[in-house]
This record gives sequence, structure tokens and C-alpha cells, in this order.
Amino acid sequence: MPPLQQTALHDRHVRAKARMVEFGGWSMPVQYAGILEEHRHVRSACGLFDLSHMGEFYLSGSTATGDLQLLVTNDVARAQPGQCVYSPMCNERGGVVDDLVAYRLESDRWLLVVNASNHDKDLAWVRAHTSPTTVVDDQSFGTSLLALQGPFAATVLGDHLEEASQLKAFRCSQARLAGHDVLLSRTGYTGEDGFEIYCTDAAAGPLWDLFMADPRVKPIGLGARDTLRFEARLLLYGNDLDEETTPLEAGLDWTVKFDKPDFIGRAALLAQRDSGPPRKLVGFKMTGRGVARHGYAIVAGNAPIGHVASGTFSPTLEQNLGLGFVQPAFAAEGSRFAVQIRAQQVEAEVVKTPFYRRPRP
Repeated sequence: MPPLQQTALHDRHVRAKARMVEFGGWSMPVQYAGILEEHRHVRSACGLFDLSHMGEFYLSGSTATGDLQLLVTNDVARAQPGQCVYSPMCNERGGVVDDLVAYRLESDRWLLVVNASNHDKDLAWVRAHTSPTTVVDDQSFGTSLLALQGPFAATVLGDHLEEASQLKAFRCSQARLAGHDVLLSRTGYTGEDGFEIYCTDAAAGPLWDLFMADPRVKPIGLGARDTLRFEARLLLYGNDLDEETTPLEAGLDWTVKFDKPDFIGRAALLAQRDSGPPRKLVGFKMTGRGVARHGYAIVAGNAPIGHVASGTFSPTLEQNLGLGFVQPAFAAEGSRFAVQIRAQQVEAEVVKTPFYRRPRP
């Protein structure tokens, strides 16, 4: 097995006594003080994440936008420079190769941020489906990504960058932060307000230290990142999405723009839209005792009707909750079924998602 990649902040995580685990080929902090405490701190104050394992591909050239339109299901051509677009990237069968965020930096220059575990696959896919005149530049190694997330994120960042509060959701801009050139976006994966900060590896340490000196900020590991994204129904590739799952099955219909001329997977997704997806991703609460975990069977009357995609104890709602793929007949709110937890069938009920929405001022 090849040695794990380390982020530029690895030594700081070790000194902070983080529990380090393998994730997508990287050594990453899964927790510091503890998942519950970290989760609640992001919901109530401000958390700092090291997400430098994510992949960053730059696309540029006169054909870059047209190529990206074919690669992803959303309509990126409508985006203005400085706008960010979330989208699945599908195969010809309509299955999700990855879900990504595309940043339109200039008219003909884009940044694609992809999942770490899919880096090699995505890079090969993008290169195979772009024109010779589109330059694909992989800057994943050498780019660090810090995320400030939580209700205090804007004020924490605003202490060092006055214009931060002016940046709207899903917008990005170049900035100078504490003497370092960064790309700043008002995006995140927690369900809270927040910012993601792209910088060089050399800048990552000083910026991490800058934010960690603020008493409102605590470091957050991947464990709490998962429970935070889960409550907000932000999907996780490998659990909720994969190459056999379509955006329509996963409830990402809003990211599939059939009114644009073409994209990879369009014919398959159009056929599925017209016939109806054979399964749907629903949220559910456990009404019996037990935690639903990824891969557990979902049954009704002893017959299998689906499987659990993601499941955990929700620190905010203090309930055992899950996301699962079920047959359409069981997808309506209030529908009941059971989750097979080892030898027991534990009752569950379909509920509205997202499970959590942040309070608005």
C-alpha cells in the first residue's frame, strides 16, 4: 500500500492530538475534542476544517466552457465570473461519476473541486472528455483548502478581511488575506454559513494559526463534517451517490438541466425522468431503537425494498436518522418500513429533509 498523502497542516493536527485516519489516500483528522462537541460548536459558533485532500482541476481555453457544459448536468454556461455551481458529473448511463463544484473564475477559466477519493478517476474522465484546445491543469497537490463554517464565520473572517461579508452565497473572489493571495468562496458542506479558502501549501499554516488564535474558533475533523452534512442532506459520494445512482434517484433533479442542448448521460436521464426513477432517496427517523448504517437493508413485510445510504445519530435533533433508497411506493412522508439491524427489524418512518435548516436572521 502506498504511503498516505499528508496535508501541509498534518503536523499541526498531530500536535493538537487529533485522531488521524486514512481517507481517500490521505492522512486526515477525524476528530479533535470529539465529534459531538465539534458538531455543536459549528452549529453555535465557528469551526475550522482542513480540506486540503480535495482535488482541484483548472480548465482554461476557448473551448473550456463548452466542454464543461457536456461534462456536467447543470447549466454552467449561465454562471457569471465569480459564481460557483454545484453539479453531478455523469456517465452515459446517468450514473454519477462524481459531484463537484465548478467555479467560474473568468469567462474561459474554471476551477473544478472534486472529491479526494475520486481524484484519479475524475482527472482521467475530464481529460478524456475535453477538447485538445482545453487545458486541464491538476493543481490538487500544492493547493490547500481551509473552511470556516458556522454562524460566527463571517465575523471571524471579517476581522481580517473586511470585504468577506459582502460576498454572497455561492460566489467567489480573489483576495489578499493576512498577506497571502487566496481564492475565497462563500460555500460549505455543513448547512451553516461559511467560507472556503484556497491557498498555497506555504500559506496554509499561517492562515490556520491566524484563525486558531481566535477563541470563537475550534478545529473540526471529518467525523463532525459528516454528521453536519448529513443533517443538512448534503450528499456523500460513495454512500449516497455512485456510478450506479442517478441524480434523479438521489433527489438532485434541480441540478439536471434538460433544456441545455446536451450533456453526458442526458438520454438515459431523460428516459428515467419520463418513466419515473425506480427508487428514491428519502430521509427517515428510527422509531425503534437502533442506528441505521450504510448498506443495511430496508424491508417492508419481510420483503426488501431498498437500503440505507447514510445513517447516524443526529447531535442537533438528538435522534437516530437515516437517508435511504426505497421503492417509490414507500417514499412519501409518513411511510413506514423497517431497517434490518443485524438480526432485528427496527421500525422507521419517512420524514422531510433536510433534517436541519440553519436559522435565518
